[in-house]
Amino acid sequence: MGFLCSSSSSVVFKLGVSIVFLVSFSGYTPADAYDPLDPSGNITIKWDIITWTGDGYVATVTMYNFQQYRHIQAPGWTLGWSWAKREVIWGMNGGQSTEQGDCSKFKGTIPHCCKKTPSVVDLLPGTPYNQQVANCCRGGVVSSWAQDPATAVSSFQLTVGQAGTTNKTVRVPKNFTLKAPGPGYTCGPGKIVKPTRFMGTDKRRVTQAMMTWNVTCTYSQFLAQKTPTCCVSLSSFYNSTIVPCTTCSCGCQNTSQPGNCVDSKGPRIASVVPNTGKNLYVPPLVQCTNHMCPVRIHWHVKVNYKAYWRVKVTITNFNYNMNYSQWNLVVQHPNFDNLTQTFSFNYKPLLPYASINDTGILWGVKFYNDLLMQAGPYGNVQSELLFQKEASAFTFEKGWAFPRRIYFNGDNCVMPPPDSYPWLPNTASQKPISSWFAAIAASISLLLTVFLHGNF
Repeated sequence: MGFLCSSSSSVVFKLGVSIVFLVSFSGYTPADAYDPLDPSGNITIKWDIITWTGDGYVATVTMYNFQQYRHIQAPGWTLGWSWAKREVIWGMNGGQSTEQGDCSKFKGTIPHCCKKTPSVVDLLPGTPYNQQVANCCRGGVVSSWAQDPATAVSSFQLTVGQAGTTNKTVRVPKNFTLKAPGPGYTCGPGKIVKPTRFMGTDKRRVTQAMMTWNVTCTYSQFLAQKTPTCCVSLSSFYNSTIVPCTTCSCGCQNTSQPGNCVDSKGPRIASVVPNTGKNLYVPPLVQCTNHMCPVRIHWHVKVNYKAYWRVKVTITNFNYNMNYSQWNLVVQHPNFDNLTQTFSFNYKPLLPYASINDTGILWGVKFYNDLLMQAGPYGNVQSELLFQKEASAFTFEKGWAFPRRIYFNGDNCVMPPPDSYPWLPNTASQKPISSWFAAIAASISLLLTVFLHGNF
């Protein structure tokens, strides 16, 4: 009897640990560290030494945004690093360092930057041509690869002094950092690679860099912000229920410390919103809502035709500190392989796994709705999507018509729980128990069974 009690206690302990593990990690999402919809997305920085100088070299630094749907919006990127020796930047084209640093030991010609840890930003549009290089001067704004590969590249040129003048004496900078415009990116060390080859303008001659190294930077939503940045609400023509964003999706109102959000009906709302410079990154200042998210995406199943069905998508900005330029929306739904028409958004399929076409990227039409204005009467954009029905899969039952996941500007949005989705009228009273609660109930039932069996 003692053996049975000891054995059952051990089983109960293991089951208890399993339940705690299940509960602890039920809210974990893989988007915090790895993006399954863009598994190879990254920003690659290529540093090409073009020519040697008397005390260093001239290099072209090019940033390639290989992320399918995560772009860099205003106020743009900031690239930083630490010099390996005592290098200085004599001059720059297409970019500038944010600080000159202490150059007091230099006589005559003063370097552009003497800091051990320089930070470089892009130049603004309208920069004089003699200060430009190719792919520069867009204020640090870089498109995603899926939206526009031609503008998913940014470059600048710098002349480095007090550095090596051969491949053996040059040292690769260390501790690269990238802000785009805020935190979220982690950069690896510079790795020397095969020198880049350049095709001449006449396509008849190829030149080569003296030396090349690459730096790869990857994004983590978990590092970028402590809370999510967007949420999803749902509705349909066949059910009067409107499923709102989950309460506290992006945080909760702090009633003990007023000021963490803005009352849209307040009499002095203009005085609350700071008038910051357009080149400064500022955290979100959101409208007071139950979800407290800067952005909400609403998916409305609008019409059911004989061979088609229609959805209306509305994106609403609740952030008073941000106009979202070149915004994009990524939606995963099994019927995207039969998307027939989008009415005022651009669309492109995303095929991370080639044979499965269930994900698409949507973004605004240039000069029409590619700018999502700050919170207020104009802070929304909307469009409709027309899908062709696939007889073998189409249904309005069990929430099939709603998206599996939604990303806004590359960040995973908080979806409502599946058991709250609008249901067809004849099944509304038969909502199944959520799978999460079912798993917990099954574990507790098994635990009690083992415990009772060990005592009899």
